[in-house]
Amino acid sequence: MERPVSYYSEGARLSAVLYVPDGAGPSSRRPGIVLCHGFTGIKELILPHYARHFAAEGYVALAFDFMETLEQVDPERIGLWGTSYGAANVIQVAGIDPRPKCTVAQVGFGDGGRGLSRRSSEETAPIMAAISNERKQRVLTGKATMVDPFVILSDPDTVAFFREAMKELPQLKTEISLEFLEATFEYRPEDVAHRIAPRALLLIAAEFDVPAPADEFRSVHAKAGEPKKLVILEGIRHYDIYSGEPFKRSVQEALAWYGEHL
Repeated sequence: MERPVSYYSEGARLSAVLYVPDGAGPSSRRPGIVLCHGFTGIKELILPHYARHFAAEGYVALAFDFMETLEQVDPERIGLWGTSYGAANVIQVAGIDPRPKCTVAQVGFGDGGRGLSRRSSEETAPIMAAISNERKQRVLTGKATMVDPFVILSDPDTVAFFREAMKELPQLKTEISLEFLEATFEYRPEDVAHRIAPRALLLIAAEFDVPAPADEFRSVHAKAGEPKKLVILEGIRHYDIYSGEPFKRSVQEALAWYGEHL
């Protein structure tokens, strides 16, 4: 069963979708999985495909946010699942919040600023100058500078994926602030990865990922404690994981991990 739900976070009312397996209820509480989407994502993109597979295997799935108040969910058995930027977020949350018992992160990053070192100075200089100028503007005027996210994530794979997705989900069209970009460069979830143990962490990377190279998760894995597992899906790029055999493999890996640790 799927149904819309809402909740409040810091005073803002947020909408979500709850995926409930047959038979779940107050007398038969199930483990719950919170799904977190990636950069500029929305709950209607990618998350439903994973949530339906999780629900079919007996998990209550929520896209998106904390679920411990739901009567169908065992509050002692909450897991996290995140993809892309959402993968970084669930690592961060698991590292600072003891409630999630099991975390699955796929095609994400451990250090948001490390990507700058992989770019040429010709690429990074204009970005850093824009951030510096915008920081001064915020202080003097209180106004943020908004930009098209594909000015930043401009690799052909990302542009092609979102261009196609926007045909069915035009609400994906958005802008981000340069302040958010600055914060991303300073975002290092891997710094708290060691605090997840003894709770379980599964990392799934794509061998030829451009937005989130597999080395990002190699670094997170090296810093995390046991139980942990790193899976690198060979021969695929970032967005390949959302369809076909790579999608099936990512679902299987996640369900096996939840089955063992959640």
